[in-house]
Amino acid sequence: MRKAFTKEPDGEEKQAADEAGQALFSKKKNYITPSGLQRLKDERRFLLNRERPAVTRVVAWAASNGDRSENADYQYNKRRLRQIDWRIRFLTKRIDAAEVVDPEASRGGRAATQVFFGATVRYANAAGTERVVSIVGVDEVDVNRNYISWVSPLARALMKAGPGDCVVLRAPAGTEKLEILEVRYERISMEPFREPPGAEAAPNTRPRSGD
Repeated sequence: MRKAFTKEPDGEEKQAADEAGQALFSKKKNYITPSGLQRLKDERRFLLNRERPAVTRVVAWAASNGDRSENADYQYNKRRLRQIDWRIRFLTKRIDAAEVVDPEASRGGRAATQVFFGATVRYANAAGTERVVSIVGVDEVDVNRNYISWVSPLARALMKAGPGDCVVLRAPAGTEKLEILEVRYERISMEPFREPPGAEAAPNTRPRSGD
């Protein structure tokens, strides 16, 4: 084990982290894994090719039934259409800003042993309790799989550290010292996009892989 160190963010690092945390609603790069990006594309395709056309047809049918101000079908589906359009715009911005990083890509030098985006990290706290997390994009967070966002306090604390290093996690719950035990780069599997229960659907087109 090499000599441990304490890694605390300076003023510039803190500012950069705060700015990164706003990546969801900015034009900055959206770091994401290949399977995470595919999931966003599949959802957008479903909304564009199936859900939106189906809801649009319902809106047109409801509008033909008379007074729109007292037409529950029209009001509900018109609101739903606005929600779908908002989601499509959101997904498009995320896809356009995507910077794909493949955890399985070949790495050399310190990039192979230190924590960067896509790393799976095993670490221990002061009590010796071990935990394994994978660092993914903000659209890929999954608490059940211990997938954490690269802009989260934990991921920022782990960044650029390697086995044997100690880092300081500063979070709302308090300050904690962590020791890095292992850093590896491997496939990070993602749950594919699944059609929501009860979704409206046009009968002719289904989501496909790719763009």
